[in-house]
Amino acid sequence: MRQGHHPEPDPVGPGQESVWDYPRPAIAGPTTRRIQIIHRDIMLVDSSNAWRTLETSHPPTYYVPQSDVAMEYLSPNSRRSICEWKGQANYWNVTIGDERIEAAAWSYPDPTPSFAGIRDHLAFYPDPFDKCLVDGEVITPQAGQFYGGWISQYEAGPFKGGPGSRFW
Repeated sequence: MRQGHHPEPDPVGPGQESVWDYPRPAIAGPTTRRIQIIHRDIMLVDSSNAWRTLETSHPPTYYVPQSDVAMEYLSPNSRRSICEWKGQANYWNVTIGDERIEAAAWSYPDPTPSFAGIRDHLAFYPDPFDKCLVDGEVITPQAGQFYGGWISQYEAGPFKGGPGSRFW
């Protein structure tokens, strides 16, 4: 495969969406899927009021309202980043017991107008947590250290993030 060209999309099974049908630029919309994060036997997130962002070749990233997050375990992090579509992101640390996970979550306090629905919501990198679930299914984190996508039975890939996918 030549650099910059993506592979053929995987076959789409019943109840699945191909990430290759997701748009670019990215979009956001509400979902009724139940999003949960459990770490060290603490229910950190439990939400059926999430939003998901969709972008070509990426599994969804879920943004949950702060009211559905055990915020007592979160503290602001000084890290910032810019998304060309969503605006400036602020990051959050998660501390449970003696474990501190730096920049484990992020939010957009003043998102661009097309992403207004994710204001006051948090997204979490699934990698560092014991269990991240979509509708009760333990998900697979999107590969790569930059991305925060959640791969479940609902998505067909291949997914950006692994070796050789930088220019997809």
